[in-house]
Amino acid sequence: MVGKLKTGALDQARQPTVTDLVYAHLYRQVIENELPPGSKLSEVEVARVLGVSRQPVRDAFYRLSQQGFLLIRPQRATLVTHISKRAVMQAHFIRSALELATAEAAARCCTQEDADMLRANIAEQDAAIRAGDKAGFHALDDEFHKQICELSGHGDAWALIRDHKAHMDRVRYLSLSFGATSALNEHAGILHAIEAHDVEAAVSAMREHLSQIAKIVERINVSHPAFFEMEDE
Repeated sequence: MVGKLKTGALDQARQPTVTDLVYAHLYRQVIENELPPGSKLSEVEVARVLGVSRQPVRDAFYRLSQQGFLLIRPQRATLVTHISKRAVMQAHFIRSALELATAEAAARCCTQEDADMLRANIAEQDAAIRAGDKAGFHALDDEFHKQICELSGHGDAWALIRDHKAHMDRVRYLSLSFGATSALNEHAGILHAIEAHDVEAAVSAMREHLSQIAKIVERINVSHPAFFEMEDE
Protein backbone atom coordinates (compact mmCIF):
# COMPACT_ATOMS: atom_id res chain seq x y z
CA MET A 1 0.00 0.00 0.00
CA VAL A 2 1.37 3.39 -0.98
CA GLY A 3 1.38 5.90 1.87
CA LYS A 4 -0.16 9.33 1.50
CA LEU A 5 1.71 12.54 2.17
CA LYS A 6 -0.01 14.84 4.61
CA THR A 7 -1.12 18.13 3.11
CA GLY A 8 -0.07 21.38 4.68
CA ALA A 9 3.31 20.10 5.83
CA LEU A 10 5.16 22.63 3.68
CA ASP A 11 2.73 25.53 3.93
CA GLN A 12 5.15 27.63 5.93
CA ALA A 13 8.77 28.40 5.16
CA ARG A 14 11.29 26.71 7.40
CA GLN A 15 12.08 28.87 10.39
CA PRO A 16 15.76 29.76 10.74
CA THR A 17 17.72 27.67 13.20
CA VAL A 18 20.13 29.06 15.78
CA THR A 19 22.93 28.02 13.43
CA ASP A 20 21.28 30.01 10.61
CA LEU A 21 21.10 33.10 12.80
CA VAL A 22 24.70 32.81 13.98
CA TYR A 23 25.84 32.23 10.40
CA ALA A 24 23.90 35.25 9.09
CA HIS A 25 25.30 37.45 11.86
CA LEU A 26 28.91 36.46 11.20
CA TYR A 27 28.46 36.53 7.42
CA ARG A 28 27.24 40.13 7.60
CA GLN A 29 30.14 41.12 9.83
CA VAL A 30 32.63 39.61 7.39
CA ILE A 31 31.00 41.17 4.31
CA GLU A 32 30.72 44.59 5.97
CA ASN A 33 34.28 44.31 7.31
CA GLU A 34 33.26 44.59 10.94
CA LEU A 35 35.40 41.46 11.08
CA PRO A 36 38.21 42.45 8.70
CA PRO A 37 40.62 39.94 7.16
CA GLY A 38 42.95 38.48 9.75
CA SER A 39 40.46 38.84 12.64
CA LYS A 40 40.63 36.04 15.19
CA LEU A 41 37.50 34.26 16.36
CA SER A 42 36.86 31.62 19.00
CA GLU A 43 33.81 29.44 19.41
CA VAL A 44 33.71 30.16 23.13
CA GLU A 45 33.80 33.93 22.74
CA VAL A 46 31.26 34.07 19.90
CA ALA A 47 28.92 31.77 21.82
CA ARG A 48 29.24 33.98 24.91
CA VAL A 49 28.63 37.24 23.03
CA LEU A 50 25.63 35.87 21.13
CA GLY A 51 24.21 33.98 24.09
CA VAL A 52 24.10 30.58 22.38
CA SER A 53 25.75 27.21 22.88
CA ARG A 54 28.98 26.29 21.10
CA GLN A 55 27.45 23.77 18.69
CA PRO A 56 25.59 26.27 16.45
CA VAL A 57 28.70 28.46 16.45
CA ARG A 58 30.81 25.49 15.39
CA ASP A 59 28.32 24.69 12.61
CA ALA A 60 28.25 28.32 11.45
CA PHE A 61 32.05 28.43 11.42
CA TYR A 62 32.08 25.34 9.21
CA ARG A 63 29.61 26.87 6.72
CA LEU A 64 31.68 30.04 6.51
CA SER A 65 34.87 28.03 6.07
CA GLN A 66 33.27 26.15 3.17
CA GLN A 67 32.63 29.51 1.49
CA GLY A 68 36.24 30.46 2.03
CA PHE A 69 35.63 33.16 4.64
CA LEU A 70 37.11 31.44 7.69
CA LEU A 71 40.25 29.39 8.22
CA ILE A 72 39.59 26.89 11.00
CA ARG A 73 42.79 25.83 12.78
CA PRO A 74 42.49 23.00 15.35
CA GLN A 75 43.53 24.07 18.84
CA ARG A 76 44.12 27.61 17.60
CA ALA A 77 42.01 30.69 16.90
CA THR A 78 39.88 30.67 13.76
CA LEU A 79 40.86 33.42 11.31
CA VAL A 80 38.83 35.53 8.89
CA THR A 81 40.53 34.87 5.55
CA HIS A 82 42.05 37.55 3.38
CA ILE A 83 40.31 38.54 0.15
CA SER A 84 41.32 36.45 -2.83
CA LYS A 85 41.38 38.35 -6.13
CA ARG A 86 41.14 35.01 -7.91
CA ALA A 87 37.99 34.07 -5.99
CA VAL A 88 36.44 37.49 -6.68
CA MET A 89 37.00 37.18 -10.42
CA GLN A 90 35.76 33.58 -10.47
CA ALA A 91 32.59 34.79 -8.78
CA HIS A 92 32.33 37.57 -11.37
CA PHE A 93 32.60 35.04 -14.21
CA ILE A 94 29.74 32.94 -12.84
CA ARG A 95 27.59 35.94 -11.98
CA SER A 96 28.06 37.54 -15.39
CA ALA A 97 27.09 34.37 -17.26
CA LEU A 98 23.81 34.18 -15.37
CA GLU A 99 22.91 37.86 -15.18
CA LEU A 100 23.56 38.65 -18.82
CA ALA A 101 21.07 35.91 -19.64
CA THR A 102 18.47 37.21 -17.17
CA ALA A 103 18.91 40.79 -18.43
CA GLU A 104 18.25 39.58 -21.97
CA ALA A 105 15.16 37.66 -20.92
CA ALA A 106 13.91 40.56 -18.78
CA ALA A 107 14.18 42.97 -21.72
CA ARG A 108 12.01 40.65 -23.79
CA CYS A 109 9.19 40.29 -21.27
CA CYS A 110 9.25 43.36 -18.98
CA THR A 111 5.83 44.82 -18.24
CA GLN A 112 5.07 48.33 -17.05
CA GLU A 113 4.41 46.91 -13.59
CA ASP A 114 7.85 45.27 -13.63
CA ALA A 115 9.50 48.54 -14.68
CA ASP A 116 7.68 50.44 -11.94
CA MET A 117 8.91 47.91 -9.37
CA LEU A 118 12.52 48.37 -10.48
CA ARG A 119 12.09 52.16 -10.56
CA ALA A 120 10.81 52.13 -6.98
CA ASN A 121 13.85 50.13 -5.92
CA ILE A 122 16.18 52.63 -7.59
CA ALA A 123 14.42 55.47 -5.77
CA GLU A 124 15.10 53.67 -2.48
CA GLN A 125 18.74 53.20 -3.48
CA ASP A 126 19.01 56.95 -4.04
CA ALA A 127 17.46 57.63 -0.63
CA ALA A 128 19.91 55.21 1.01
CA ILE A 129 22.86 57.00 -0.59
CA ARG A 130 21.56 60.37 0.58
CA ALA A 131 21.17 58.97 4.11
CA GLY A 132 24.67 57.48 4.10
CA ASP A 133 23.15 54.03 4.64
CA LYS A 134 25.71 51.70 3.06
CA ALA A 135 24.12 48.52 4.42
CA GLY A 136 20.72 49.64 3.14
CA PHE A 137 22.09 50.43 -0.31
CA HIS A 138 23.91 47.10 -0.46
CA ALA A 139 20.68 45.23 0.33
CA LEU A 140 18.70 47.24 -2.24
CA ASP A 141 21.40 46.62 -4.84
CA ASP A 142 20.98 42.88 -4.31
CA GLU A 143 17.19 43.22 -4.41
CA PHE A 144 17.39 45.06 -7.76
CA HIS A 145 19.34 42.22 -9.36
CA LYS A 146 17.08 39.63 -7.74
CA GLN A 147 14.00 41.39 -9.15
CA ILE A 148 15.47 41.26 -12.66
CA CYS A 149 16.00 37.51 -12.28
CA GLU A 150 12.43 37.06 -11.10
CA LEU A 151 10.76 39.14 -13.80
CA SER A 152 12.87 37.38 -16.44
CA GLY A 153 11.18 34.13 -15.44
CA HIS A 154 14.39 32.72 -13.97
CA GLY A 155 14.04 33.53 -10.28
CA ASP A 156 15.99 30.42 -9.29
CA ALA A 157 19.08 31.92 -10.92
CA TRP A 158 19.36 34.36 -8.03
CA ALA A 159 20.02 31.54 -5.54
CA LEU A 160 22.99 30.45 -7.67
CA ILE A 161 24.23 34.01 -8.04
CA ARG A 162 23.89 34.67 -4.31
CA ASP A 163 25.83 31.54 -3.42
CA HIS A 164 28.72 32.46 -5.72
CA LYS A 165 28.95 36.23 -5.34
CA ALA A 166 29.91 36.40 -1.69
CA HIS A 167 33.58 37.07 -2.42
CA MET A 168 32.55 39.94 -4.68
CA ASP A 169 30.46 41.37 -1.87
CA ARG A 170 33.47 41.93 0.38
CA VAL A 171 35.03 44.35 -2.09
CA ARG A 172 31.69 45.73 -3.27
CA TYR A 173 30.88 46.82 0.26
CA LEU A 174 34.26 48.50 0.63
CA SER A 175 33.63 50.35 -2.64
CA LEU A 176 30.38 51.96 -1.49
CA SER A 177 32.20 54.90 0.05
CA PHE A 178 33.20 56.00 -3.45
CA GLY A 179 31.16 53.94 -5.91
CA ALA A 180 27.53 53.87 -4.77
CA THR A 181 26.40 56.76 -6.99
CA SER A 182 28.04 55.20 -10.05
CA ALA A 183 26.32 51.89 -9.28
CA LEU A 184 22.99 53.72 -8.95
CA ASN A 185 23.44 55.36 -12.34
CA GLU A 186 24.36 52.03 -13.90
CA HIS A 187 21.22 50.48 -12.43
CA ALA A 188 19.17 53.29 -13.98
CA GLY A 189 20.74 52.52 -17.36
CA ILE A 190 19.90 48.84 -17.03
CA LEU A 191 16.31 49.71 -16.18
CA HIS A 192 16.02 52.10 -19.13
CA ALA A 193 17.14 49.38 -21.56
CA ILE A 194 14.93 46.69 -20.04
CA GLU A 195 11.88 48.96 -20.00
CA ALA A 196 12.49 49.86 -23.66
CA HIS A 197 12.70 46.15 -24.55
CA ASP A 198 16.13 46.84 -26.03
CA VAL A 199 17.75 43.44 -25.58
CA GLU A 200 21.17 44.41 -26.90
CA ALA A 201 21.35 47.53 -24.74
CA ALA A 202 20.16 45.66 -21.64
CA VAL A 203 22.86 43.01 -22.02
CA SER A 204 25.50 45.67 -22.73
CA ALA A 205 24.47 47.77 -19.71
CA MET A 206 24.52 44.75 -17.41
CA ARG A 207 27.91 43.64 -18.75
CA GLU A 208 29.40 47.09 -18.20
CA HIS A 209 27.92 47.27 -14.70
CA LEU A 210 29.26 43.91 -13.58
CA SER A 211 32.65 44.46 -15.20
CA GLN A 212 33.36 47.33 -12.80
CA ILE A 213 34.40 44.76 -10.20
CA ALA A 214 37.86 44.44 -11.78
CA LYS A 215 38.53 48.17 -11.34
CA ILE A 216 37.06 48.07 -7.84
CA VAL A 217 39.36 45.22 -6.80
CA GLU A 218 42.43 47.12 -7.95
CA ARG A 219 41.35 50.33 -6.22
CA ILE A 220 40.60 48.53 -2.94
CA ASN A 221 43.88 46.65 -3.20
CA VAL A 222 45.70 50.00 -3.29
CA SER A 223 43.76 51.48 -0.36
CA HIS A 224 43.61 48.28 1.74
CA PRO A 225 46.55 46.09 0.65
CA ALA A 226 46.60 44.19 3.95
CA PHE A 227 43.09 42.87 3.23
CA PHE A 228 44.25 40.79 0.26
CA GLU A 229 45.96 37.45 -0.10
CA MET A 230 49.40 37.34 -1.66
CA GLU A 231 48.70 35.57 -4.93
CA ASP A 232 50.77 34.72 -7.97
CA GLU A 233 49.93 37.03 -10.84
